[in-house]
Amino acid sequence: MSGAQREKSRARQGKAFCALLLATSMFALLRPTPLHAQEAELRGEVSESAILSDQQRKARQLAMASQGQQPPAAQDNAPPRTYLPASAGAVPDNTDPNDATATGSVFDPPAATDDSAADNPTPPKPRRRPSATDQKAADQDKGKTAATSKKKKKNPAKATDPTTTGSANAADDNGDAVTDQDAANRRALTIDSVDRQKLDAGAERTAAIEGQKKKAEDDPFAAPGVKWGSFVIRPTIEQGLTATTNGDSSSAGTSALLSETALRFSAVSDWRENSATIDGYGLFRETLSGYQVHNAQGRIEGQLNVDLDNELRAIAKLGYEAVPESASSPDAIAGVSTQPLRQTIDGSLGVEKAVGKMQYTLTGAVSHDFYGDAKLSDGTSLSQKDQDNTLYTATLRTGYEISPALTPFTEIEVGRRIYDQRIDNEGFERSSTRLGARAGVQLDMGEKLSGEFSAGWLREAIDDKTLEPISGATVNADLKWSPERGTTIGLTGKTTVETTTTAGESGDILYSGRLTAERQIRANLTANAALGLDWRDYVGIDGHDRILSAETGLTWWLNRYAGLTTRLRTEKLTSNLPGRDYTANSIYLGVKVQR
Repeated sequence: MSGAQREKSRARQGKAFCALLLATSMFALLRPTPLHAQEAELRGEVSESAILSDQQRKARQLAMASQGQQPPAAQDNAPPRTYLPASAGAVPDNTDPNDATATGSVFDPPAATDDSAADNPTPPKPRRRPSATDQKAADQDKGKTAATSKKKKKNPAKATDPTTTGSANAADDNGDAVTDQDAANRRALTIDSVDRQKLDAGAERTAAIEGQKKKAEDDPFAAPGVKWGSFVIRPTIEQGLTATTNGDSSSAGTSALLSETALRFSAVSDWRENSATIDGYGLFRETLSGYQVHNAQGRIEGQLNVDLDNELRAIAKLGYEAVPESASSPDAIAGVSTQPLRQTIDGSLGVEKAVGKMQYTLTGAVSHDFYGDAKLSDGTSLSQKDQDNTLYTATLRTGYEISPALTPFTEIEVGRRIYDQRIDNEGFERSSTRLGARAGVQLDMGEKLSGEFSAGWLREAIDDKTLEPISGATVNADLKWSPERGTTIGLTGKTTVETTTTAGESGDILYSGRLTAERQIRANLTANAALGLDWRDYVGIDGHDRILSAETGLTWWLNRYAGLTTRLRTEKLTSNLPGRDYTANSIYLGVKVQR
């Protein structure tokens, strides 16, 4: 074969091999390859003669491999060609048969050992710093992993198991630790971990007001009150009609239909340390038909509690009252159209001190009574100035706290009553000196039972020696008992010295007792009842009065601000003195409005 033919044959073989190589290259591009294959470095440009020589060499190797012959060293019938690099820095192929890379091709990917990625691994991507919550979870997982490793080290059965090699155990321990660590890192370093971080309490989102569970009120129909400065005021107005068999509760009274209006209010402070309360009422009664009655009375009083240093507590009270003289009073004037108005201004200041279980209270009080003129039936007036007087008292209480719920005490009271007129219109010197002593017990069992009860003796000696001193036993009580929720039972008792300007009489002692009960039948329906007993013991004469009373009522609240109220009342006075007995029955129906 001539040289020209040989060249043509080589050219055809080269074209066929190039087509095969192109198809193989396309298939290799479509087939996934390792990461280092994408980073292979070419060592310069390769000439066409080198490509043709490489193709011929591979063809011969394939032919000899198919015949089972060992491929010899690289040879060719053609004279060897000198390697001429097409670019600076290119190097010839390694044709050494003893070299493992001699059979390689410039197109073969470099071995893993030649990959720069093996010596210089790709650095890991920076991770987000874990949140405090996720970091805590990762620390807990680390703790669990460490504890597991310690348990495995302490277990001799696993350490000496002949079926498990030390490398296997080490692999398990390390594998568990790595797995737990990776899991903890994945939990701590997720992108969403930032969203799971606990927000500041002030920045947390609050649920809608409509969705919040509202706490049930103890009394849903109680007056909400009106905010005024640092006080909460709860006013109440009640308007109704009273039908009675005795208009003025006297022995001469007859039936009447009365318009009755009652105004009441209470104010309570919302101070942080000290406290103050103000209470008041006003009652107005006017005849619509029947027996003529024109009655107006009221009272307002306030109390201030102040905590001082050295465990001292001060209690101050101040009040004013205006009440017309009752027709059943011992000093009531017969044959008048209007009884005199009695006005009272009173105040007190007390200081409490606790020393261990001992409790001491010193209270000073002042009360001044002054009377208006009585209007007679003929249109003239009668002065009552000779009844004006002022009472000064000082009381020392000493108690011993047996328990927080039980404190017995004793009281000593001294006082002086001074009349504005040293000698009254009848020529008697009415000023007197008071001395009393009491013993009792104070109870504090929370809502179940609270209050106090005392009994003792009181004596008020009049300066005029012709008048007998007013003296007698005293009983005072103020107790509240709640046998069950919604029911309150109260007991009040009071002993009062009533003075008089009647000639030859010293006065009397009035014992007043009242038992009350209130029951909340439903949230908007309340029932109440009361029983009363008064006993008046006259001094200087053999006389006494007994007054029995009973009352029951219902209040039905239409809503929180308005309700209907009704009550029935009966009262009966029995006396061994002439012209004092009477009986009065009445029924009341009205509307109550509160805020």
